[in-house]
Amino acid sequence: MVEKLEAASSQETVHYRLYKRRFIGATALCLLNCLGGMSGSWFSAIALDTAEAFNISVSRVNWLSNATNVVFICSAFAIPWAVRKLGIRLSCIICAGIQLVAAWIRYAGTARSLSPDGAFALMMVSQLMTGTTQAVWQVLAPRYSEAWFGLKGRVTATMIMTLLGPVGNAIGQLLAPIGTVRTSILILSIATTVIAPSAFALGERPPTPPTFSGSKTSPPVFETIRRMSWRERCDFAILVWGFGVLDGVIVSLLTLVAQVYGPYGYDSSQSGFLGAALLISGIVAALITAPLFDRVLTHHLARTIQVVVPVLAGCWLGFIWAVGTHGLKASYALLVVIGICSFTLLPVTLELACEVTRHAELSGAMLWLSANAVGLFLVLISDLLKAGPNANPPYNLKKQLILHAAFALSIIPLTLCMRGKQVRREMDEKENARDEQAAGEANREE
Repeated sequence: MVEKLEAASSQETVHYRLYKRRFIGATALCLLNCLGGMSGSWFSAIALDTAEAFNISVSRVNWLSNATNVVFICSAFAIPWAVRKLGIRLSCIICAGIQLVAAWIRYAGTARSLSPDGAFALMMVSQLMTGTTQAVWQVLAPRYSEAWFGLKGRVTATMIMTLLGPVGNAIGQLLAPIGTVRTSILILSIATTVIAPSAFALGERPPTPPTFSGSKTSPPVFETIRRMSWRERCDFAILVWGFGVLDGVIVSLLTLVAQVYGPYGYDSSQSGFLGAALLISGIVAALITAPLFDRVLTHHLARTIQVVVPVLAGCWLGFIWAVGTHGLKASYALLVVIGICSFTLLPVTLELACEVTRHAELSGAMLWLSANAVGLFLVLISDLLKAGPNANPPYNLKKQLILHAAFALSIIPLTLCMRGKQVRREMDEKENARDEQAAGEANREE
């Protein structure tokens, strides 16, 4: 595949260019990803309150968060094909419309005249619709970066657009406990109505591409897989599993955070602040580190993963004993470190997967598929791992935390075996150098 790219690149010289309008589209995609994060995780911080308000079980409330994961798993293979057919702009506009309808269906489910089953059904439909839109917006982030941003801004752009999903999670953790459950769902519906029209601000492609890879249309999925070398397939598989664990354990913890700390006497607001601490610390760390990967550590994505993963796994291991035994101070400290490590690695892993496959939609879809699958599995198995009424304290989730740590530890040996050659960046750098050389020769002739 690399040889074919080199042959194609030698046929013509393109003067690559960046456009300021790329920031408008990036801002819109950030807002949409934030909205998707808020909608998907809104019920996690108020699981116990929602169960009480609508007279349904906590397990059914958990399924309101699980629904988005299920939709992604079912649609992951179709998303690259759909985005390839519809394009970036039209895909976002359609998803924004679906999200808007879903928001008000969710609010309709809060009507007091409805039975518990009727309210749950309407809210479940809205969450399934939300899962579809959230999946597309997550996959589009690396593709939009590739199409509009150059080598010195691509990682940062991917990071910002990707992490606005967790930002939405953090906002949801903070806003959901405000007022009654019905009031908080109304707030979410109003926010959706305000943000959804931003989808019209996205552009499809710039008139002139920013890089060589940005000028190319992604090939069919199976053709990409067939042309990857055996080593590249192994690296991609490691990245898929590693990303799934990195994001999945966080999704699981944020979904169950109220149930993790509830048995120890902490209320929904305190649980929400713990989840927000993880997310906010990670987002700040990602904002600081992403420009370094664009300009300083440009060829060290794989090495970064290999160094940071053992630290992250150690924190998940220590978190088993931090919950319930040392107050909230130890929990806050470990969650902050987990957030810093995880959110530094998430955009790095996404970008490295794009480098390995040279197919942004495929790599994004598969990595997020893995994340949602792992997160869903961990949430579903929580009921089986929950302690009984005679435990100390009753109904604690210590076994769940042990499973989180085991998953995190499993990726250490795999990442050490990864090479992670950045083929796409090498090709883009070669083409940029050729473009600059051609421009210099033209200036000398003048």
